[in-house]
Amino acid sequence: MKLALFDDHRLGVVDEAANGPVVVDVTDALGRPHDPDPLTAGWWRALARDYPRLREGLADAARTGEARPLDSVALHAPALNPSKIIACACNYADHVAEMHDVQERTLGGVESWMMNFDVFLKAPSSLSGPRDAIVLPEEIVAAGQEIHHESELVIVVGEGGTDIPEESALDHVFGYTLGLDITVRSAADRSRRKSYDTFSPLGPLLVTADEIGDPAGLEIRLDVNGEKRQDVRAADLLTPVPAIVSYASRMMTLLPGDLIFTGAPPGVGPIEPGDTLRSWIGGIGELALDVRRG
Repeated sequence: MKLALFDDHRLGVVDEAANGPVVVDVTDALGRPHDPDPLTAGWWRALARDYPRLREGLADAARTGEARPLDSVALHAPALNPSKIIACACNYADHVAEMHDVQERTLGGVESWMMNFDVFLKAPSSLSGPRDAIVLPEEIVAAGQEIHHESELVIVVGEGGTDIPEESALDHVFGYTLGLDITVRSAADRSRRKSYDTFSPLGPLLVTADEIGDPAGLEIRLDVNGEKRQDVRAADLLTPVPAIVSYASRMMTLLPGDLIFTGAPPGVGPIEPGDTLRSWIGGIGELALDVRRG
């Protein structure tokens, strides 16, 4: 099932039609009053947790409801107020290799500890939607620091937990979406460099885990101004999705609706005001984002 958050933070099911993708409002099938405030919308986290029980009712509502063209609605990021955004570092071998040159250029030397797989946190306030611009902070641009794109597969946690075994980790995944981990290249802590407003664009849709199946087959691409920068498959992850979920859950309790960025593919590079980024994951969709100066 492909899900969207749109207009007044309504829940929609997206499908293909003869004239393009359409969305059907299935909010009422959740069986609870709708709270449009993203700061208090616990219904979203409940959906992430309870999707297996709600799936049939949502599918029935999608079959019988009124379909609207997807481009006629205001799309939001397909996540509401997650308790945390977890992100993976150094999860593609070729990206680890390229970071030696990036760090030599931007830091004047290689930080060896940064070349190992691990997880870190990004601020939930860095989330932005599929039709929002990426805003580069004025002071960072003025200082001449590089700001890079990182196009990533993002896990949306379903039933959370602690110390989740790797063999059952996919049972704790609600779905997947596409995200960009926008990054200032500096000596500052990762969480600081990656948590500016609009530095976690997300969308356009969330595709539930039962539709994706094995996420290893997903292709991830990113172009900047029509030039290909990144093109990998999730199968290239050094630490695959089940191991990521298990590893993260050993450090922090995963809660329904939490987001996990799975790591930057090789091909990272600077973005500048005026650029247009197009990022795509097969089966999930495309983000087309303009870059501007704050």
